[in-house]
Amino acid sequence: MAYIITEPCIGNKDTSCTDVCPVDCIHSTEEEEQFYIDPKICIDCGYCVTACPVSAIFHELNVPSDWRKYIPKNKNFFK
Repeated sequence: MAYIITEPCIGNKDTSCTDVCPVDCIHSTEEEEQFYIDPKICIDCGYCVTACPVSAIFHELNVPSDWRKYIPKNKNFFK
């Protein structure tokens, strides 16, 4: 399991989450409108959840139903 970054990150891309990640698993590109968490590298520490200023990060099992579409979007970013 991993954490998922959801809709509140879109257009924001605050780097607070990347700054606290001990395994550097949060990435994006210039073209992307949000960050993504690599599920193969994430160690489920939860530091990013606390650091996110827009409350966009949820554990995969706790993603609100309206934002569950971000689960496959996040995983597909790393394929």
